[in-house]
Amino acid sequence: MATEKEYHMTAAGKEKLEQELEYLKTVRRKEVVERIKVARSFGDLSENSEYDSAKEEQAFVEGRITTLENMIRNAKIIEDDEMNSDTVTLGKTVTFVELPDGDEETYTIVGSAEADPFEGKISNDSPIAKSLLGQKVNEEVTVQTPGGEMRVKIISIS
Repeated sequence: MATEKEYHMTAAGKEKLEQELEYLKTVRRKEVVERIKVARSFGDLSENSEYDSAKEEQAFVEGRITTLENMIRNAKIIEDDEMNSDTVTLGKTVTFVELPDGDEETYTIVGSAEADPFEGKISNDSPIAKSLLGQKVNEEVTVQTPGGEMRVKIISIS
């Protein structure tokens, strides 16, 4: 049997996924079933776009439920490693500046399951995170990005 993928995440990230799963199971599922019932009442299902749309939504919701259940079942919680606060690891927040005179940027490195660049959370699988992992404060790092290389200097890790 193939080994299932582990999903690295913080305890808060796992809780957020559990809340989404609960919402999908208790609220969204019922809403979609109700939409299907209403669409069926319109008659002929062969040309009923409301019914088709509701069935597509049902497939999406059920697929997301399955995905979330798998992610939660295979979650590997990132422990807060206070002993190693000077090294970039999963769960740490890293501030760096692009060299020679770029802007300061701050990201928290999380597992792919809870990555959200708009909230400053980047996946440990991203090019930036891969380059920063294992590095220390004041180190200069070359980051391979789709747009080319960039040099950064790590300012702080928390």
